[in-house]
Amino acid sequence: MNAKINGLVEEIYSEMVEWRRDFHKHPESGWLEFRTSSLVAEKLEAWGYEVKIGKQVIDSNARMGVPQEEILRQHEQRALKQGANEKWLEYVKGGHTGVVGILDTKRPGPTIGLRFDMDALDLVEANVPEHVPAAMGFRSVNEGMMHACGHDAHTSIGLGLAKLFSQIKDQLSGRIKLIFQPAEEGVRGAKSMVVAGVLDDVDVFLANHIGTGVPLGKYVCANNGYLSTTKIDVTFTGVASHAGKCPEEGRNALLAAASAVLNLHGIPRHGNGNSRINVGVLNAGTGRNIIPSSAKLKIETRGETLQVNEYILANAINILKGTAMAHQVDVNIDIVGEAKSVECSEELAEFVQKSIQNVEEISQVQLLSNKSSGSEDATYMMEKVKSNGGLATYGIVGTTIAAGHHNEKFDIDELGMKIGVKALAQVVLNSTKLNVKKALV
Repeated sequence: MNAKINGLVEEIYSEMVEWRRDFHKHPESGWLEFRTSSLVAEKLEAWGYEVKIGKQVIDSNARMGVPQEEILRQHEQRALKQGANEKWLEYVKGGHTGVVGILDTKRPGPTIGLRFDMDALDLVEANVPEHVPAAMGFRSVNEGMMHACGHDAHTSIGLGLAKLFSQIKDQLSGRIKLIFQPAEEGVRGAKSMVVAGVLDDVDVFLANHIGTGVPLGKYVCANNGYLSTTKIDVTFTGVASHAGKCPEEGRNALLAAASAVLNLHGIPRHGNGNSRINVGVLNAGTGRNIIPSSAKLKIETRGETLQVNEYILANAINILKGTAMAHQVDVNIDIVGEAKSVECSEELAEFVQKSIQNVEEISQVQLLSNKSSGSEDATYMMEKVKSNGGLATYGIVGTTIAAGHHNEKFDIDELGMKIGVKALAQVVLNSTKLNVKKALV
C-alpha cells in the first residue's frame, strides 16, 4: 500500500472509531436498523456515491422474520429521536433497511461487491466497570439490544472504505458496490437483497467478519464450513378447557409441542455430512388448571450441505404436521430465516492472499479455514455471484475480543477495523490484475 493511501487510512481511522462507538451506543436489531441505515446513506451521498436504498435493494416478499408493524413504527420514531437522517428514513420505513453505495469509475474493470452487515442482537449489554463501552460511555442506550457480534465495526469498515474510495477514485477501475445489509442475525436479510437483484451484476464478491477467535494481526482469506440452515417459528393451536371438570373437551397444544420436541430431536442424522436440529424455545400454557390452547416453538435445522439441511427440515415438518394431527390441534409453520452452504472461490482467496502481503499491520495470512460450525447469510450472496460465473470469498479480520461473540461483555480491539479497511482496499486496488474473464462472460 503506497504511502499516500496509507496516510489517508490513518486519517480516516479516527472517524471510524467515532462511527463504531456511535453505532455501538445506538444498536438496532434486524429490520429495525432505521437510524443506522439512514446515517450510512447520508454519508454515502455526501461522498459522491449513487445511493440505492429501501425497496430499491430489498424485496419485501423475500424478507424473513420481520417484526410486527407496531414494533416497526416504534423503532422508526426512536431512530428519529436518536438522530436518524429524516430524508433517508422515509426510504427505509416498514423495515426496508438495506443500503447500497455505488461508485462507477468509468474505467474498464469488474464490478466488485463488498458486504457489511449492520444489525445488533437482542441482548442486554453488561454495565460493569471492566466493560470498556460502559466505562467509556458508549454502552447501548437501547436496552435489550447490543452490538455483541461486531456488526458495528463491520458498518464502520464499510464507511471507512467508502470515504477512502471517494478520495482515490482516480486510482480505481470498474464499479464498486458497497452493500450494507440488514438482519444478518437469524440469517434473515441477505436473501431479500439477492431477490431484489443487488448481486446480479457483481463479478467479484467479498464479505468479512471481525473476530471469531482469530487473533489481532491475522487475516483469513477464505473461511469455509458455514452450515446451511433454516429457522422456523411454530405455533400449535388447540382448545382450552377446564383441566378437572372437562379435560376431554380440550385439545392440548402443550402436549402436542412436547411430543414434537422429543421426536424432532430423534431425527436420524445424515451420512453425507454434519446435521443439527435444536428446539431453543417452547412457550405454552396460562395456568395449572387449564388445558393449554397454544404453544410456540422456535426451531433451527442445520446441515453441512443444502441437501443435508433439507433432509432434516423435511423430517421436522413431517413430525410437526403429524404431531398436530395426532393431538387434533392446528399447526402453523413459519420460515423466518435461511442460509446456504457454499465454498469460497479458491482463485479469489489466493488473489486476496497475494494482495494483502504488504499491509504492515497484518502479521499472519492464512489462505483457508474450514473451522466454521455456525451459519452466515452472506452465503446467499456468494452463491448468487458464483452461479453467475463470478468469484466470491468470505474473510476473517482478526482482533482481540473481550468475551465471546453474542456475550453481554463482547468488545473488540478497534485496530482490527483499520486492518480490515487496508486489506479490502488493497484487494480492490489490485482488482485489474485479477482474472475475472469467467465472471465477465
